[in-house]
Amino acid sequence: MERLLETLLRRVVVDGALKVTTASGRTFTVKGSPRAGPIPEPLAVRFTTAEAERGIVLDPELKLGEAYMDGTLVMEEGSIADLLALLMSQPASFNPSVPAKAFHVLRRLGRRIAQFNPPERSRRNVAHHYDIDGRLYSLFLDHDRQYSCAYFEHEGQSLDDAQLAKKRHIAAKLVLDRPGLKVLDIGSGWGGLALYLAEMAGAEVSGVTLSQEQLALATARADERGLAGHVSFSLQDYRDVEGPFDRIVSVGMFEHVGVDHYGAFFRKARSLLKDDGVMLLHAIGRSDPPGVTNPFIAKYIFPGGYIPALSEVTPHIEKSGLVVTDIELLRLHYAETLKAWRQRFLARREEAARLTDERFCRMWEFYLAASEMGFRHQGLNVFQIQLARRQEAVPLTRGYIAEAEARLRWAEAAQGAPLRLAGE
Repeated sequence: MERLLETLLRRVVVDGALKVTTASGRTFTVKGSPRAGPIPEPLAVRFTTAEAERGIVLDPELKLGEAYMDGTLVMEEGSIADLLALLMSQPASFNPSVPAKAFHVLRRLGRRIAQFNPPERSRRNVAHHYDIDGRLYSLFLDHDRQYSCAYFEHEGQSLDDAQLAKKRHIAAKLVLDRPGLKVLDIGSGWGGLALYLAEMAGAEVSGVTLSQEQLALATARADERGLAGHVSFSLQDYRDVEGPFDRIVSVGMFEHVGVDHYGAFFRKARSLLKDDGVMLLHAIGRSDPPGVTNPFIAKYIFPGGYIPALSEVTPHIEKSGLVVTDIELLRLHYAETLKAWRQRFLARREEAARLTDERFCRMWEFYLAASEMGFRHQGLNVFQIQLARRQEAVPLTRGYIAEAEARLRWAEAAQGAPLRLAGE
């Protein structure tokens, strides 16, 4: 199996270099053509079991992450992020062996079953990721616990400022042109966006989530800010919400809907919107054709999740009767967001280990690093799709976005103190 592993890596690594020590103690180096630009730091890995080597040969998409999580793949020089950057930036896909291709085909055939998310299964999937010790998220997220792509307005912007800019950018696209508009936040998380829309734009916001942990904290934050009469949160599936609403926003939730439920999602959204209503959908997407969820992410991080191609989404929008009024792609913004999360997580790794254990920490580090490199090297990005029931609901040109952002900046300055978590 060692020889097969070496053959596989020599086929994959055609740019850069990697030193490998096998479980038997044999060492070899795979090296491609020199990379342009600065010389990268040397990378070296060591396998502690032959089983880990065999797993990566047969099913690298799943077993690479499991080997690192289990400690049977050890980074001796460089980090797991460096290794993933090397592998995922190669011209060829890291999926060259016949067994690996077979696993990929089987997963593609079964993707609709994996993404079948009726209400009860949706609740279980959400609980798997979000109903864990909330202190873990406070270790690496910004102070407002925004667990979605930030909006970096310029190079070097801090994570907190970029997450504030994301909320401002979304609010501007919702065309909140008068106070008192009723807004539905589908997948409201820890409540940061809903609180922002109420405080800065005078909206009346209803947030729905399937996470008990998020519901409790979001409700506490609304009470703390004195916004309980303007912002409410409930444990509710979007399919059970009753309208109507002037505006609908959904950030980082659509990835959990499932391909067979896209039609129902947009039909429900249209039924909830008033005739002059506007909706903003912020979701991860892929620039490649439709594919499958990475098996490591599906098994350990986001069961039932899927990142769609735009071609899988727009047909359902068209059939629902909604009008697409704007589409923006946030290129590389999520890569920078994930980099910040990964760095912050590693800076407080000892605290994370006390809350969980070493295996969990390695799993979480791999998740953050693999996700970052997916956005940097493999065509993932973020869609912001603005929708309406009537095309006249949105101004003729995009100048209104910058104008609204300027007004919101003024409101933020007037408000002064940043929104913080209850108890901080």
